[in-house]
Amino acid sequence: MGKSSGLWEPSTLRVSSTSSLLEFSMGTFRYFELNRPFPEEAILRHISSNVTFLIFQIHSQYQNTTISFSKTPLPNTSGTGTDKGLVFILRPEQSMCTWYLETLDAEPVQNVAIPLSYSGRDPIPGGCNLEFDLDIDPNIYLEYNFFETTIKFAPANLGYARGTDPPPCDIGTGRDSRWRLQYDVYQYFLPENDLTEEGLLQHLQRMAEVPQVVANAIKVVTLTANDKTSVSFSSLRGQGVIYNVIVWDPFLNTSAAYVPAHTYACSFEETEGNCSSLGRVSSKVFFTLFALLGLFICFFGHRFWKTELFFIGFIFMGFFFYVLITRLTPIKYDVRLILTAIAGSVGGIFLVAAWWRFGILLLCMLCVGLVLGFLVSSVTFFTPLGNLKIFRDDGVFWVTFSCIAVLIPVVFMGCLRILNILTCGFIGSYSVVLAVDSYLYTSLSYITLNVLKRALNTDFRGAFTNVPFQTNDFIILAVWGMLAVSGITLQIRRERGQPIFPPHPYKLWKRERERRVTNILDPSYHIPPLRERLYGRLTQIKEFFQKEQPAGERTPLLL
Repeated sequence: MGKSSGLWEPSTLRVSSTSSLLEFSMGTFRYFELNRPFPEEAILRHISSNVTFLIFQIHSQYQNTTISFSKTPLPNTSGTGTDKGLVFILRPEQSMCTWYLETLDAEPVQNVAIPLSYSGRDPIPGGCNLEFDLDIDPNIYLEYNFFETTIKFAPANLGYARGTDPPPCDIGTGRDSRWRLQYDVYQYFLPENDLTEEGLLQHLQRMAEVPQVVANAIKVVTLTANDKTSVSFSSLRGQGVIYNVIVWDPFLNTSAAYVPAHTYACSFEETEGNCSSLGRVSSKVFFTLFALLGLFICFFGHRFWKTELFFIGFIFMGFFFYVLITRLTPIKYDVRLILTAIAGSVGGIFLVAAWWRFGILLLCMLCVGLVLGFLVSSVTFFTPLGNLKIFRDDGVFWVTFSCIAVLIPVVFMGCLRILNILTCGFIGSYSVVLAVDSYLYTSLSYITLNVLKRALNTDFRGAFTNVPFQTNDFIILAVWGMLAVSGITLQIRRERGQPIFPPHPYKLWKRERERRVTNILDPSYHIPPLRERLYGRLTQIKEFFQKEQPAGERTPLLL
C-alpha cells in the first residue's frame, strides 16, 4: 500500500515549469506547473521488489492535462482530463518507471500528482476494463447536468505477482474470480463556497489513498460485481464534490483505490452561468420579492387573511405550472420564471376571489395545510430516509410523499387557526432560505429543490441526494428557526380573544348593501349612485382646466 502523506507545503514541493524531468517519490504528493509547449517527463526510481503495480495520478481544477506511457499519446496508452491516472504493471526486477505529462491549454496549468504502490495481493482497479480505451483503466468517468451527476468506472481484477499472467476476467463467477470483489463508493464535500484551486488540490490529497478515503469521506453505497458500475448523485451546482471508489477483496482482506474525480456541477470557462456567478438576475429578483412577501406572511399572515391566501395560491399554481411548462416546452429559464410568476399571481387571485365569493373555509384551509404538508414531506425525504432503495420507485415515492402531505391538514383539522399560523411561520420563513440560495450556496434549498428535480426528470429517481451540512447551513438553519418561532409566537399572542377567522366577505358586503338601502337615517343612504358620482367627478375635473371668466360688467354704458 502507498504511504500516507500530509498536505501540501508550497515551499518544498513546488517544481519549476522549466524542468525537463520531474522526480517523484512513492506515496508523496508533488505540485508542479505544466505549459503547452513544454511536455514533462515524470520518473520514479527505487521501486521495491514487493510492489506489483503502480497507479500514477494527476489532478487539476478545470484545465485538462494528458498523462501517457509514451512521448506520443495514443488512445490506449494515455488519458486526458482533470483527474487522470495510469496503472503500470511492473516487470520482474524492474525498479524504475516513467510517464509523460503535457497540456494543450494555452494557459499554465497547476497540477498535483502522486504515484501509489500496491502488492500482488491487492485488487487492480480497472483491471477488467471492456468499456473505455485503456487496457487497465483506474479512472472514474464523471458526467453532470442540472439534475444529476453520474460516475462510471471499469470493473477491477484480482491481483497477481510480477511476471505471471493476470487472472481471466470472464471465465467463471466463483470465489476464485473477480466476481468476489466489492466496490465502496465514497463522497467528499469541499467547504461551501470554496472555488479556489489551492483548496481543491489540498483536499484531493485526502481522497487518493485507501486509509484517508475511509477516514475522511462518506461511504454512500457498496456495489457487488453483479451490480452496474455506475452511480448517480444529485448535482450540487457550485459545490465542490470529490468521488472515489475503493475495491475490496473480502477473501484476502485487501483493497485499492481508483483515481478520485471531482466536480462543481458547473463550468469555470462559460461567460454566463459559470461557477463564480451561479445566481441569475431573474432568480434573484423573483426569490427576493417572494421572500419579502414571505416575511410579511410569517409575522402578519393570519391577520391579513386575503394576503396569505394570495401567497398560498401563488405557491400552488406556480409550482405545478413550472413543472408542466418545463416538461412540455423548451422555453428558456428566464421566460419560464416570468410565466411562472404570472401563473402564480393568477392562482393567488383566484383563491382570494373564491374565498370572497363563496367563503368555503375548509377548502381554503385544505390548500394551506397541503402547502405545509408539502414542506414537511420534503424535509422527511431530505433526511437519509430519502436514499432508501424502496423510494427509487416513482410510484412508492409519490404515494408516500402525498400521504405525508395530506396527513398534515387531516391532523390539524380540529384546530384550523393553529394550522394556519404554523403554515405562515414555516412557509413564510423558508422563503428567506430560498432567497439566500440565489445569492449564496446553501444546502437547505435542496429540501424542496430535490422534489422539484424528481418531478421534472424521471432519471433523478436513482440519484443519491446527499448534501453537505456545514457552517453556513447551521447559520441559515438557525435564522430559519428563529424567524419561524418568532412569527408563530407573535401571531398566537396577538390573535388571543380575536375571531378564529374573518367572516365571509361576500355576506358582509351584501348585508351592508341591504342596510344602506333600507336605513334612510344612514348617511350612506343618501349617497348618489356610482354613475352620477363619476359624472360629477368628471365635471369637476373639466372645470378645473377651464379658464376662469373675469367678474364685472362687460357691456358699455349707454350715454
